[in-house]
Amino acid sequence: MKIIDAHAHLWLHQNTEVNGMKIKTLTGGKSLFMGEVRQMLPPFIVDGQNTAEIFLSNMDYAQVSAAVITQEYIDGLQNEYLLEVQQKYPDRFLCCGMVDARRTGYLAHAEQLIRQGFRAMKLPAERLIMPDRRIYLTSGEMMQMFHLMEDNNILLSVDLHAGNLQVAEMEEIIAECPRLRIAVGHFAMVTHNGWREQVKLARHDNVRIESGGITWLFHNEFYPFKSAVRAIKEAASLVGMEKLMWGSDYPRTITAITYRMSYDFILKSNRLNDEDKQLFMSKNAQQFYGFGELVDLPYIKNMSE
Repeated sequence: MKIIDAHAHLWLHQNTEVNGMKIKTLTGGKSLFMGEVRQMLPPFIVDGQNTAEIFLSNMDYAQVSAAVITQEYIDGLQNEYLLEVQQKYPDRFLCCGMVDARRTGYLAHAEQLIRQGFRAMKLPAERLIMPDRRIYLTSGEMMQMFHLMEDNNILLSVDLHAGNLQVAEMEEIIAECPRLRIAVGHFAMVTHNGWREQVKLARHDNVRIESGGITWLFHNEFYPFKSAVRAIKEAASLVGMEKLMWGSDYPRTITAITYRMSYDFILKSNRLNDEDKQLFMSKNAQQFYGFGELVDLPYIKNMSE
């Protein structure tokens, strides 16, 4: 099976601020994160650089043919680096550009990113609900950006606030921009009340749900994440397996598990048939994101085998 990861991250350095709190790369895979030190990367990435080359090595080992590189405000805008990655590895990565929608005037930046060649844009929509204010997804400049993306066939990757708080706004966007392809991340924040309402957005033709971060959401249960598999089955009963895609949320999730473990619990589960696994792990994402021929990666036996 050729596998596509629909939700991963790359960065050279974290040096940003969210809600007045700093995020900054330290050493040994650690970062200063909103007032505390957190293990952001595996400890052997001593310089804190989460590069495409390190990820490609993980992908090759885990036999993952391609990946969608998203962004998040907690990592800072990584557009310059991701444009280089997209140009260097066009057959392995689809990279999302990102604007800072927390500040007005971002429409011009979106236009620039599209001119530079980004074919997808990321919106960490949950970060737009801030302690002192809220930016609605249906605000004027935001809707202008979505129309721009629709007109230029630019895909929207969006992470929504837990629950159904932003679902009505998304419904309005979908009605207004019916040709805008939308991938909802973090498997609709499945461990929170209201997640099914996010999943139901995929009843629209142009919407998909990807599972980036699902192992993080079920981290208390840990491998083999049986509740995560049950959630995938339930989501499929709501919208169809053809609307669901696998994502890892690399690299943050591999501080607890290996990259291969972030998907092999799905392949080893007897609750999903072979066709479901093919759709979830590869076919849906290949069609939705427009990946061409996928690289064929051999299995490399471990020394421990």
